[in-house]
Amino acid sequence: MKNSISRRSLIIGAFAAPAVLTLPRGASAATNLTLGHNAAPGNPRSIATERFGEMVKERSGGRIGVRVAGSEQLGNEQSLLTSLRTGAVDMTVNSQGSTSALVPELAALGLPFLFEDSAAAFKVLEGPIGEELAQRFSKVQMVPLGWWDNGIRHITNGKRPVVKPADLKGLKIRTPPDPMTIDIFRALGAGTEQISFGELYIALQQGVVDGQENPLTNIASSKLFEVNKFISLSGHKWESSPFLMSQITWTRLPAADREIIRTAAKEAGDLQRKLFAENEAKYNSEFRANPKLAVNEVDKTAFREASATVIDTWRAKPFGEFVDQLVKTARG
Repeated sequence: MKNSISRRSLIIGAFAAPAVLTLPRGASAATNLTLGHNAAPGNPRSIATERFGEMVKERSGGRIGVRVAGSEQLGNEQSLLTSLRTGAVDMTVNSQGSTSALVPELAALGLPFLFEDSAAAFKVLEGPIGEELAQRFSKVQMVPLGWWDNGIRHITNGKRPVVKPADLKGLKIRTPPDPMTIDIFRALGAGTEQISFGELYIALQQGVVDGQENPLTNIASSKLFEVNKFISLSGHKWESSPFLMSQITWTRLPAADREIIRTAAKEAGDLQRKLFAENEAKYNSEFRANPKLAVNEVDKTAFREASATVIDTWRAKPFGEFVDQLVKTARG
């Protein structure tokens, strides 16, 4: 696809500059780390990772340099996760969906309508549920540095408003390679297609898929609204963005450097969550005010009822005990 190649080349060319080693001029770091992600410049994930690199440099006196590469410069999420496990990449902030291929329990955080908002999700993650997930990550050679926000998700498409699940019939929706999201949309009656986020704009533009689902922040930063004018505020699920470090890298760092990284990751995560919440409110207002877009509420009762079977399906999985614990914790 000529258009796809040219757009991807433009993306990589335009955003290669931010992938710099955060070191003082003329200095060289004793430890050089790489941090890859797929977010576009201006996205809270991108801003927070750059700030993370700056904090690590400052607090280590320049001993630790962090090369931050966004916009899939170091590969898509699946390849980044593979590189993380081998130590070829040191850190990444991935979407929940891609990461759940390694830790299947992670996908359960996206059970339909489990969390009313991000605050409710983080309250759960900062307790025993988060500790349990951290243990699961250790088994796949990864160290969680924090839970970042990938938001309450909504549906966009280029054909019609989606008010009830029946409106999804006949639409092909792009989902991440996340079994939970796929199960939700199949239960709602839509067709699904898994496409890399970096190729999503072109796929929507060329009609490979009719629509997609994402938080408003991602819809805005990647300009998906340019090719999908119908934005339906479904709020069908919440997702995290786990900030992960290679266990290979982690084990070779001295305790003092680990503490610098953990502290900087916590502060960068707080920044990302704050920016994300601000952006969600901002883009909700901007999208509603844009005469070129059609923003609508959905019948959430109908959506809840249509997707209720997904919870039962996930309770029947080998890690059903974890799912039960999660649901009980989330619902108080």
